[in-house]
Amino acid sequence: MRLDPVGRLLKLPPALTGRVRVTKGIPVRMRDGAILRAEHYGPALDAELPTVLVRTPYGRGAPTSLLCRAVAQRGFNVLIQSCRGTGDSGGTFEPLLQEREDGLDTLDWLRLQPWYDGRLLTYGPSYVGFVQWALAAEAGDELKAMATIVTASDFGPPTYAGGAFSLDTVLTWSALLDAQRGPRLDNAVELLRGQPRLQRGLARVPLAEADRITTGAEIEFFQRWLAEADPTSAYWTQRGHTHSLPKITAPVLMIGGWYDIFLPWQLVDYAALRAAGLQPYLTIGPWHHGSAGLFQHSAAEAVAWFRAHTGGPERIRERPVRVHVGGTDAWRELPEWPPVTSRQQAWYLGSNGTLSTAPAAADGERLDGFIYDPKHPTPALGGPRLIGKISGRRDNRPLETRPDVLTFTSEPLTEPLEVVGPISAEITVRATCVRPDGSAPPARGLVPYFDVFVRLCEVDEQDRSWNICDGLARAAAAEAGEAGPAAGAGTEAGEAGRIVRVELWPTAYRFAAGRRIRVQVSGGAHPRFSRNPGTGAPLGHELELRAVRQDVLAPSSISLPVGAQSSNVDGPTSV
Repeated sequence: MRLDPVGRLLKLPPALTGRVRVTKGIPVRMRDGAILRAEHYGPALDAELPTVLVRTPYGRGAPTSLLCRAVAQRGFNVLIQSCRGTGDSGGTFEPLLQEREDGLDTLDWLRLQPWYDGRLLTYGPSYVGFVQWALAAEAGDELKAMATIVTASDFGPPTYAGGAFSLDTVLTWSALLDAQRGPRLDNAVELLRGQPRLQRGLARVPLAEADRITTGAEIEFFQRWLAEADPTSAYWTQRGHTHSLPKITAPVLMIGGWYDIFLPWQLVDYAALRAAGLQPYLTIGPWHHGSAGLFQHSAAEAVAWFRAHTGGPERIRERPVRVHVGGTDAWRELPEWPPVTSRQQAWYLGSNGTLSTAPAAADGERLDGFIYDPKHPTPALGGPRLIGKISGRRDNRPLETRPDVLTFTSEPLTEPLEVVGPISAEITVRATCVRPDGSAPPARGLVPYFDVFVRLCEVDEQDRSWNICDGLARAAAAEAGEAGPAAGAGTEAGEAGRIVRVELWPTAYRFAAGRRIRVQVSGGAHPRFSRNPGTGAPLGHELELRAVRQDVLAPSSISLPVGAQSSNVDGPTSV
């Protein structure tokens, strides 16, 4: 048998054959006449074999082609197809819109192929996972299993995370798609130079000019996404598939990462499937969107999942949920997500930067404050980002030295604290419009609009601050005259605070004894989230940038889920 370096690297089960016949450039006709191109990887095995379908806008070359060959060697037909308007496929690529129809037309084409035995499997991450959701509800009994990886069934909510705009994700993805169509040499030079055009686009104000700065041309869907800022609008409803999740009958494997851009909405999909009476399997590892470890583990677990559902020897694990616990090498198995926890433990922000489990300040007391200046927005550091090299865990000390970043830190823990589940914070903010130097604005009565970014960190013995999870909430100004603790940020003279609830990314993390818990509070994380101009201007129309003073008041707290019921396991690769 031929050497199998890819299979060994990905820790796949032993190959059944070393011979795979590849048929390239296969034309697949859609209902509107568009021709989508595909490759078929057919193993040299004298048996009826299930088919893995991969539909992608990212081309059919390496490394995906290497994975397709390795999977075919394990006893699967593999069809990889370029989405319409990408690669050498015909038609126009309008993200999200036609994936349902094109997926169903591809399934009709598969039914006519002599090597297709009526057993369909779907695989892929990110957008390649989204197209699985587009097809799944109407694929019928032929769909035997799905492996959806770092993805969501609806891209609307992730695009406007926290009520802001996920600028880094959307513009970087736009640049990646544009680069696939451009000259390879020019794109290679741009990458080697650190993508200066993209960096200029991310810094551009107004946002409506960012695509032209980045790619040299207006990108239709980027402009439309600026205009369609409500993820519940008809535009996004037409392109999303959350409504069809209850109709799916195939077993679903979901693989995510604690630092992935889609994780909260992947878990929304998980909850929707559970509410419909289904039992999806869920694995969450210590990965970001582009982790090499994610690529390896997802390939191995997907192949095992597919074999288990098409007559292979693999056995499905007893507990459907498996998560990696940060701060350790341990994995936990759970009966469901979120896990049953003994309690929610509140940690209260206090004056002088303290953090404790008991309130340390009277309600309404000012704990600290900062000025958020959108002309010089607070930068993003690590966390969930699209590009791997800027994602994940980072030492946050450079960020925490900034005057527009507040930190609240506990005493060293006397015993370990394990946190598993959703995380939320309630920050009481009094916001007022100011000049960047802190003085009053020239016009009185301006109503501030602002964001609240909260990050949970662990501080080690060397005083390094490591980010665990975070989230942002955009606070719209309230109507004039509102008052009280829940009033809007724009109350007259800013005397009353406003409670802003921030949903952070969920986590599973074990704080070690002797280490400290830290909570950051700031007014943004640019360019991960678009800067808040402070004026309430629509996306793309940020013609004025207005600084806002944010005073953090008591009570402000973060809620940590502790006492999850779980069992230890060795690792994530078995199903």
